[in-house]
Amino acid sequence: MLVGHHTWVFEQKPIIVATGTVGGPFEANGAIPNDFDLLHTDLWLGEDSYEKAHRVLFEEACQKAIEKGGIKKEDVQFLLGGDLINQITPTSFASRTIGAPYLGLFGACSTSMEGLALGSYIVNTNGAKYVLTGASSHNTAVEKQFRYPTEYGGQKPPTAQWTVTGAGAALLSNVGEGPRVTSATIGRVIDMGLSDPFNMGGAMAPAAVDTIEAHFNDRNLEPSYYDLIVTGDLGKIGREISLDLFKKHRLAIKESQFQDCGLIIYREDQPVLAGASGAGCSATVAYGHLLNRMKKGDFQRILVVATGALLSPLSFQQKETIPCIAHAVSIEYGGEQI
Repeated sequence: MLVGHHTWVFEQKPIIVATGTVGGPFEANGAIPNDFDLLHTDLWLGEDSYEKAHRVLFEEACQKAIEKGGIKKEDVQFLLGGDLINQITPTSFASRTIGAPYLGLFGACSTSMEGLALGSYIVNTNGAKYVLTGASSHNTAVEKQFRYPTEYGGQKPPTAQWTVTGAGAALLSNVGEGPRVTSATIGRVIDMGLSDPFNMGGAMAPAAVDTIEAHFNDRNLEPSYYDLIVTGDLGKIGREISLDLFKKHRLAIKESQFQDCGLIIYREDQPVLAGASGAGCSATVAYGHLLNRMKKGDFQRILVVATGALLSPLSFQQKETIPCIAHAVSIEYGGEQI
């Protein structure tokens, strides 16, 4: 059911029956290693290129979700996913292994919640019994495409963020037990004229706030409804800007209530500058750490707002500004759901 201009409310409340999360060696030394299903000790993953390793990350996350969901891969009726590499080739190539009807998505780092929103819509309308959705990123593959190969040792400013090597996948269904997806607010493209690719958090913050405000307006809810509102990968800079914009827009969101996946995944003493980013950032933190905390009873209602910067190397070379987007999905577990 469409509510307002941006938001779907799911009457059937699709169930996240299982998830799969995979990370690399830097994530293994991070703040939440116990929330990954599988951690690798090197960035190559036994492959001869970082892009091929990237493909393996997504394959493994999907396979873990299928295995934990107690189904066969032949039971998956749709696969939705994406990444940051040209033409989302890691995800598309991984889809050969999964073998399900495939919809490739590109929302940059917002892809995880774009997929969860669309997958939930399909399940909610009885379009499928099992839908698999996910997103992934690989530090060295993404750095090589958008900035410089890591072997160059290029220096970065304090506003830059560290791309996560990881993949997260969720298995959705209308049967089973688990956290439920209750609504999704689809964001619009916001461009505030920023052009610095080393300040993604600052560029994406206005899009995150725009989607969050639309969500509460469409659903006629107060921010206090949620135990946690978490953005995808704004990092330190974007989170501070968002808090300022909340005050400006008179959104009563408490600082303690508002967190960011890019500040959750790594330890404070890891050299990640302003925090984490990448399509795998919100996917791994949401499908691993946050859902685990929900199942432990820490949260009953969370709003996950994945943020994406829709630039490309070509648009940067042509001196374009950075259009950004954010998609919000509400997940509830236990207690009364509305």
